[in-house]
Amino acid sequence: MVEIAQRIHSQKRGDSGKIYSVHAPEVECIAKGKAHKKYEFGCKVSMATTAKSCWIVGADAVHGNPFDGHTLKKQIDQVERISGSRPEQVFVDQGYRGAEHHPKDLKTHICGKKTKKKSLKKAMKRRSSIEPIIGHTKADNRMDRNYLKGQEGDRINAMLAASGRNLRKWMAVFLFVLFRWRINFNFRQLHFLIFA
Repeated sequence: MVEIAQRIHSQKRGDSGKIYSVHAPEVECIAKGKAHKKYEFGCKVSMATTAKSCWIVGADAVHGNPFDGHTLKKQIDQVERISGSRPEQVFVDQGYRGAEHHPKDLKTHICGKKTKKKSLKKAMKRRSSIEPIIGHTKADNRMDRNYLKGQEGDRINAMLAASGRNLRKWMAVFLFVLFRWRINFNFRQLHFLIFA
């Protein structure tokens, strides 16, 4: 605690590696570049979803405020480790520019670039569907505030929030099927009573 207090006392405005929180010294300042929220404090979370149904298949907290392109290989390795299959192609946003960061064995498409292929255009539009998933995971599944300690706590929190999001989706599908079956059953029973 004394060492942290000395670092806080000696740090200057332009220093790198500043301490923003006494209780969580691993917290970093992330520049968002948005007018309503210029900065966020915490760590970056890298997420991977399926293209069509938007199930979260990978989530990991990344410390050190790295360039987004540096996180791509680790995220793909995590998806392969969890799901047992390696994706053939990935769709990423403009933050992942730079072909030197992309894995050689799969196609990496950067959304926002113009293309003539209709299938690619449609798939690139699906990339925008991950933004609300990130927002809902932050708001509904409490990824925006972490109560677990340290860098491992950040990783656990990201995985639990992603799992909670998937469980909510499973429950919605289950309840839809259950109530749809009950409604159909009641209508059939009513139809039988009227015309019997």
